Amino acid sequence: MQSPTRRAVLGAAVGGAVLTLGACSADAPAPAGTAAPDPDLAVRRRAVEATAALAAAYDAVLTAHPTLAGRLQPLRDQVLRHRAALAAGLPEGGTPPAATAPGTAPAPGGPSGTGAPAAPPTASAAAVPAAPAAALASLAAAERRTAASRTAALDTASPELARLLASLAACGTVHALALGP
Repeated sequence: MQSPTRRAVLGAAVGGAVLTLGACSADAPAPAGTAAPDPDLAVRRRAVEATAALAAAYDAVLTAHPTLAGRLQPLRDQVLRHRAALAAGLPEGGTPPAATAPGTAPAPGGPSGTGAPAAPPTASAAAVPAAPAAALASLAAAERRTAASRTAALDTASPELARLLASLAACGTVHALALGP
């Protein structure tokens, strides 16, 4: 039997190296069990936070002006449903707790609905105008700001999240119109 030539051994070594290096590329898929981060996660979290702040603004106005409950409670309930829809796409444990269950008004003792004394006033609670008409106008402005932030996020959201954000922005605009000037 004839022994291999140097040329044959060298060719086999180079060919093996090329095949080995070709199999290891930066474009290789992630190992099983390792998911790529969701690009919508940050957009969704910001939307949930903005919606929670809007719900807190409703709670503050309802606490300061309980006579407006009949007008504001249905809108506030929708805001809580919006927050739940947005939070549904967050990883487990990423859902912020609801201030109160949808369909329930804040208790006179505070916006938590527990009847316990209210927590120290937040900036939004301290900023509630004394006149009901002005309080409604401040809520309308908050709805418009939230709708504008949802619209601004459309460029960075996936198509599915963009549809949700667009629908919620439209709903927020209708809320602002329902609240008045």
